Amino acid sequence: MSRLSADTPLLHPGCQITESRFGAYCEVGAGSRIAHTSFGDYSYCDRYADIANATVGKFANIASFARIGATDHPLDTAACHHFLYRSADYWDDTEDDGDFFCRRRARRAVIGHDTWIGHGAMIKPEVTLGDGAVVASGAVVTKDVEPYTIVAGTPATLLRRRQPPEIAQRLIALAWWDWDHATLRAALPDFRALSAKAFLEVYE
Repeated sequence: MSRLSADTPLLHPGCQITESRFGAYCEVGAGSRIAHTSFGDYSYCDRYADIANATVGKFANIASFARIGATDHPLDTAACHHFLYRSADYWDDTEDDGDFFCRRRARRAVIGHDTWIGHGAMIKPEVTLGDGAVVASGAVVTKDVEPYTIVAGTPATLLRRRQPPEIAQRLIALAWWDWDHATLRAALPDFRALSAKAFLEVYE
């Protein structure tokens, strides 16, 4: 019997899930915190990932201790401490700043299909990772990342292309991540054995 299910995400112990949605065959590693986020089919994160205010595509590979949509503090006010917006934690006669939280949740990170985010990497709010992009371990991504490129460093910069632009465009057009479960299974031997170029020659 397969470990993952089309109907229910596999949530390991200690996860904190807040107002989030999961597609088919998703998995959330132990101790991870997922808030106001959607996971596309087959996407997963490893242990202690912290993901907030994000839209994650299909087949995303998110390593342990990655942080996506890292929240921020106000910088143009006299104080940046969270007593400004988590005020009810400090005084009985006030409420939290709901507008602040609405603005924070609107600043979404977008993670494309077939992406790989390495161990301990951070993706800032309002950043988009293109389909097929790879983020090296420990990188801090502050700007959009083009499809099928690999970025590394702090702040992250282009390391190299994962696929040549022509192959990348053809893979995006093929959109194999939208294939149904049975079609993926039938193509599994070719996914394993063929280069991207050879795979395209068979399936385009």
